[in-house]
Amino acid sequence: MKLVVFLEGTITMHKQGVGCRREEIVEQARSKVVTPGYFADFVPIGNAVQKLTSWKSQGADISYLTSRRKINQLEEVRQVLKKYNFPEGQLLFRNEGERYVDIVEKLMPAVLIEDDCESIGADEVIESHLGAIAKKKIRVFVVQEFFGIDHLSDQIVDLQ
Repeated sequence: MKLVVFLEGTITMHKQGVGCRREEIVEQARSKVVTPGYFADFVPIGNAVQKLTSWKSQGADISYLTSRRKINQLEEVRQVLKKYNFPEGQLLFRNEGERYVDIVEKLMPAVLIEDDCESIGADEVIESHLGAIAKKKIRVFVVQEFFGIDHLSDQIVDLQ
């Protein structure tokens, strides 16, 4: 089963948010200043690694979707995934002129997990841009930004 999960805000966050309430983390994200190495310091939200590892062991084919496009930032994202032992999966990113929905509809996963984009605006939510065919084929879970995925079922079959 193909599963696409968005990274920033859904299963990872900036390290300054550790120990803060979700609302505070949203405010931090709204006022962030992206400096060199910023994305290299991202950390998993909650038990995201364990949840994804469990799903992978149950047969999920996981792809990670990032907001990053620059080569050095993509490498930082890869290093975060490796550092925290996220299960192996393809790293997806937008090319010039490409939208998130283009990537998702091309891959057509069984499940898409993303956040509500509270810090940047709900118009960024992929689900709202899916075409009719994709809406029928893809089960979408939109979680609160920086809340994580711990509350989703441990059983991958429950997500389908």
